[in-house]
Amino acid sequence: MSHEKAKQALLRSLRKARRAILCEAGTLPPAKQNVVFLGSWSARHLLAHLIGWDHTNAQATAEIRRHKVPSFFRHYDRDWATYNASLVRRHNRGSFENLLAAAANSSDELLGFLERIPACEFYRDTGPRSRGWKVTIGGLLAVEAKDEAVHASQLRRFRMGAAKRRKSGQSC
Repeated sequence: MSHEKAKQALLRSLRKARRAILCEAGTLPPAKQNVVFLGSWSARHLLAHLIGWDHTNAQATAEIRRHKVPSFFRHYDRDWATYNASLVRRHNRGSFENLLAAAANSSDELLGFLERIPACEFYRDTGPRSRGWKVTIGGLLAVEAKDEAVHASQLRRFRMGAAKRRKSGQSC
C-alpha cells in the first residue's frame, strides 16, 4: 500500500470512530450524560478526554516532524491515567452540547492539520524513540484510531443499555 493510501485509510478510521462517538453521545438522554460508565468517566469525561487528545496529537505530530519525542510521553504512567485526568479537568467545560461541538471541532481541526502533511512523513523514521519503540506520526495516530474505536463501542454498549431501560430504539 502506498503511503498516501495508508494515510487516507488512517484518517478515514479516525473520522469514522469520532463520528460514531459523537453519534452515540449525542443520542444519550440527558439523565445519562453524567452517569459514570467507563471506570470513573461519564460521557462528558470521555468527550473532554478526546478534545484533549486532539490537541495533544496535533502538538505531538509537530514535535515528531521536528525529530523530537512527543512531550506528552514524559507524562506516561499506567494507561496514561494521570495525563488523561489532566485532559479531562482542562476540557470538561460548558454544557454537554458544547462538549459535543468542541469534540467535533477539535477533531476537524486535527484532521485538517493532518491532511496538509505529506503522506511520506506519516511513516518516516525521523529518529524519536520511546522505551525502544520507533515513534512516527502514523504509529501515534493508529493508536488513537484504535482507542477511539474502542471508546465508540463502549459508549454504544452504554447507550444501548440506557435505551433498553427506557425502551427507545434510537440508533447511530
